[in-house]
Amino acid sequence: MTILSPTSLHDSHVVVFGGSSGIGLATAIAAKAKGANITIVGRTLEKLQSAADSIGGAQTAMADLASRQSIEAVFDSISRVDHLVITGGGVHAGKLADSDPGRLLTEVNEHIAGSLYAVKAAISRIPPTGSIVLMGGQLSDRPSGNGTSVMALACRGIEALARSLALEFKPIRVNVISPGFVDTPLYDAFGKEGRAALLAQAADVLPVGRIGRPDEIADAIIFLLTNGYMNCEVLHIDGGGRFV
Repeated sequence: MTILSPTSLHDSHVVVFGGSSGIGLATAIAAKAKGANITIVGRTLEKLQSAADSIGGAQTAMADLASRQSIEAVFDSISRVDHLVITGGGVHAGKLADSDPGRLLTEVNEHIAGSLYAVKAAISRIPPTGSIVLMGGQLSDRPSGNGTSVMALACRGIEALARSLALEFKPIRVNVISPGFVDTPLYDAFGKEGRAALLAQAADVLPVGRIGRPDEIADAIIFLLTNGYMNCEVLHIDGGGRFV
């Protein structure tokens, strides 16, 4: 196995779960621009094919983060994973008193269990200079009362998981990216009007005066991949949202 410099993505293999849209797609594009070979993983073939074209060439694989079998199948034909990035998972919001707890726990299954499945399947293929980036979120530090309690649980759980995995699999580095409000299809789950209202409200209160862009989060993820001394950390990129 070729040992690569952790400061370069040239000729590395980056696998991005959730790579067909939003932050995952932006990350794949940014990594490709730095010379990486890309595999994007998602649920929908058409979206994966369209994303691969916009990346400028990428391998594609279909998987559901809630399905261990489909995640394991992604790695059947992959021999090396220099960096694993997991940005997938949906939004499953709802106030506990008014919602089916099983539906809300889909958030935990996709984010925490899905991350566990992906790491377990990939870890034997990651070299000592490799890394893993998991997806957290602002709710871990600033929960709200608008039906996001289980989402906050998933975000906080990801942080604890990453730190433990970094110790278990050292010297492979494991970090968390924790974005705030970002203009991605993730918020389509709230409906057109709900999405617009939610993001406009967020922009009004954020110190930067706007919500984030996927490419800004992707830049932060590339930093986590290429800085060989960054480990066991949560990198917040939320426009100051934790403090308002």
